[in-house]
Amino acid sequence: VRPTEISTCLQTPVATATFKCQGGKSIEATFYASSVSLTLSYGRSLTVPQAMSGSGARYANKDETFVFWNKGDTAFVTEGDDGKDTYSGCATK
Repeated sequence: VRPTEISTCLQTPVATATFKCQGGKSIEATFYASSVSLTLSYGRSLTVPQAMSGSGARYANKDETFVFWNKGDTAFVTEGDDGKDTYSGCATK
């Protein structure tokens, strides 16, 4: 277990949200001060740290092959070296 994982476990969530996406997919998100824990509808769970963003909130793994973007009530996920949208058109409403 890395120290960042331990500190995330000990943090208090600042918000939670469920995003419904195109294609019947969904994302469960628990936001912390500097990271987000996600559960994707196909069963994958992961925690990623907040990353630099020009607008909205952006969370990415170290090599940026997984990026979760959130702005207001919307979100999307890009994955892979080519940054392909794997969860798009996601909204909380």
